[in-house]
Amino acid sequence: MTLCFDDEVAFARALGLASGLPVQRIARHRFPDGELKLTLPPKLGAEVRILRSLHAPNEKLVELILAARTARELGARDLTLVAPYLAYMRQDSAFAAGEVVSQRVIGRLLADLFDAVVTVDPHLHRVATLAEAIPLARVVALSAAPLVGPDAESAQWVHVAATFNGLPWAVCRKTRHGDTEVEVELPAGQIEGCEVVLVDDVASSGHTLAAASRALLAAGAARVDAVVTHAVLAAQAGATLKAAGISEFWSTDTVPHESNALSVAPLIADALRPA
Repeated sequence: MTLCFDDEVAFARALGLASGLPVQRIARHRFPDGELKLTLPPKLGAEVRILRSLHAPNEKLVELILAARTARELGARDLTLVAPYLAYMRQDSAFAAGEVVSQRVIGRLLADLFDAVVTVDPHLHRVATLAEAIPLARVVALSAAPLVGPDAESAQWVHVAATFNGLPWAVCRKTRHGDTEVEVELPAGQIEGCEVVLVDDVASSGHTLAAASRALLAAGAARVDAVVTHAVLAAQAGATLKAAGISEFWSTDTVPHESNALSVAPLIADALRPA
């Protein structure tokens, strides 16, 4: 059985169709003071999956605490979190005294709540595997690259996506000077006259893709499009991408957005089927 929340019913249905697993909703009620009341199905099987993509994560993490603990009480012995997008993974080290290493904190929280975690393209930097971030024996980090960056952190996605589609590829070098200040150095090679597709795992402010696009167009690229796994876009990101000359922007449906063009539901369904 897969449990979902009311704002992810469409994705849950697609996942249910692809996996053959039944889907039921978790009911939510919000009290006047903002607190939540959740209601799960009264009887659960031994194996339960909770679907929750963790964009805009803060309230959703509270929901997961409430839902996971209650699912145990209702009979779930094997509990899996299916999080197409996994939040709080970028802060994996403390760079100043007193900084919270959110990846470690949230990773341990999820490990306490669940027996397994399935996600897509987690945004990892200085850790090699998802199991280092979430200390569980069963963690699955799927890649959407065969379905679909402009910097070295995205080399793995660019390589897989380009090879899968039989296209040449290269990686830009990014220097970040702040949350919205990004400098991008283009790779050596012929750019003039080329139609370029930028590939990345996450787009949030849009400034990395925008900087890459401006540099490519200045170098003579005929056209620049972009595709990402997770469109975790800030309010002005669309305007930023358009102003930088990006013609088309596509994403997968790990995060609901008007740019969603590719579904990861079949990919996740394959991972959920018994071996």
